[in-house]
Amino acid sequence: MAPNTIDDSTAVPEIWVFGYGSLIWKPPIHYEKRVVGFIKHYVRRFWQESHDHRGTPEQPGRVVTLIPMEEWQAMEDVHGHDDVTWGVAFKIPSDDVEATRAYLDHREKNGYTVHHVDVYEAEEDQEPIVKNALVYIATTENEAYVGPAPMQEIAKQIFDTHGPSGWNAEYLLNLAEAVREISPQAKDDHLFELETLVKQLIHTQHQQ
Repeated sequence: MAPNTIDDSTAVPEIWVFGYGSLIWKPPIHYEKRVVGFIKHYVRRFWQESHDHRGTPEQPGRVVTLIPMEEWQAMEDVHGHDDVTWGVAFKIPSDDVEATRAYLDHREKNGYTVHHVDVYEAEEDQEPIVKNALVYIATTENEAYVGPAPMQEIAKQIFDTHGPSGWNAEYLLNLAEAVREISPQAKDDHLFELETLVKQLIHTQHQQ
């Protein structure tokens, strides 16, 4: 190696991470670029229990995961969806990749595993703006997956539960508002109906 040169053969390449839940409004600690976009072939659902952040093992909350479209279509879930899931992709510089992965692995430890998705910026785009972004998904096979339930039941569980990261309802309301901000045209009936139901529960509580 020539004097004063840097051997970067072991350098960690930069990565992109796609967030579709709390990462939208509570992003990774270090990132150098943020891109609003959507992924295809998944739907966002509050079908994952939270024992560590928005609930406890004794009284788990509910948080979002992604369900592959083919699996979702085989389930009894009547809510509409526009065939894409809006979120935010974050570019993590190489120097911060290891720390960010460790941070996210801990943050998403309650049943989530790493997958890869392409992120698109506009409905008519054929080429993704980001290829092979990392995304944390709690598959239907993980132990904390609970699947569909009546919407009133899910809303009540979210309204009733708290965890180390705060009130479960706060998570839902923050997500609904964040999705509305990044993509006013987004169609996510499941998310927005739960928002309405939980707001009704909050209103009823305040009247008592």
